[in-house]
Amino acid sequence: MDRAPGLSVRFKLALSYAGFLMLAGGLLLAAVWVFLLRYVPDRAMLTNPDDKPDGVFPIRSVLLNVFAPRAAAVLAFLLVFGLVGGWILAGRMLAPLTRITDATSMATKGSLSHRIRLPGRKDEFRELADAFDTMLARLEAHVAEQRRFAANASHELRTPLAISQALLDVARSDPTQDLGQIVDRLHAVNARAIDLTEALLVLSRAGQRSFTREPVDLSLLVEEATETLLPLAEKRGVTIETSGDIAPAFGSGALLLQLTTNLVHNAIVHNLPEQGTVWVGTGAGPETVVLTVENSGEKLTPQLVSTLTEPFQRGTERIRSDHAGVGLGLAIVKRITEVHDGSLTITPRPAGGLRTTVQLPVPPAHFTNRTFDQ
Repeated sequence: MDRAPGLSVRFKLALSYAGFLMLAGGLLLAAVWVFLLRYVPDRAMLTNPDDKPDGVFPIRSVLLNVFAPRAAAVLAFLLVFGLVGGWILAGRMLAPLTRITDATSMATKGSLSHRIRLPGRKDEFRELADAFDTMLARLEAHVAEQRRFAANASHELRTPLAISQALLDVARSDPTQDLGQIVDRLHAVNARAIDLTEALLVLSRAGQRSFTREPVDLSLLVEEATETLLPLAEKRGVTIETSGDIAPAFGSGALLLQLTTNLVHNAIVHNLPEQGTVWVGTGAGPETVVLTVENSGEKLTPQLVSTLTEPFQRGTERIRSDHAGVGLGLAIVKRITEVHDGSLTITPRPAGGLRTTVQLPVPPAHFTNRTFDQ
């Protein structure tokens, strides 16, 4: 934003300091006049020559002639002293603000690694500097995450496009190839690209917080998700067991359904080759509701589990298969949980597999009473 040039804050503070000194000096002189000089006679008085008074008896006009120049000199000194002293004091007081301004300028140029780290005890400037450092740290981490995500997304999108181009080149250069097989492979690659694009759009929309919040029962979402994914579970020989009571949450029904579906789908896909099990449960507390999804599977280390919410991470390695998905399932779950002011916890089960817990705040009391008590 373009603004017209104006006086600096330092100069304004110096003027204010000098103005207060001048005001204090003027009040002091006024007090001298009101409470002292007005009791001095304004004309000479006759005295008895025999009294022999000591010195000269002053009158008001003489005192004013003597006092006024010196009072003016004192006021001038106070003005100069106030300007110089105010300028120095304002500079010392505003020095932290200068460091904050410099850090802000560096941040606007793209340097997010710089920190103010203002020393000294806590005051308003230190609080502002600490808050700015915290903001820079979060912004730097967010930008790094976005860059890493963009790089991974570009790589993932480039793969199906490159495969499609290779298949088309083969079909064009060798007419003897089985076109039906090539079409089937193209269809599979195109479906994967569509799934990846839709997942990216969901992840983008989930982070915008532009949805309408409403009361949502997580237990009903669990029923819907399990019914939808039951054919996939039966195909892979996985048993789904559900339990729990009404779990009233507050947020977007579509996004929370996406969260539940992703968790159940992930638990089905990354399970034992046969006779696997998925346990889905819901619960409600005084302040939070809980959605828990567990699955059997191979044993995972805590170090590996900590990376599963990163985009495009799929279990033990970055694999590509028909059932592995696009590697954004848990990343979408994490983003949806964050925008609903909840928490996501993923821990390895001792017997193998994962335990995923989502905690969300309960809706306001008037929503809960009106919606779930009917």
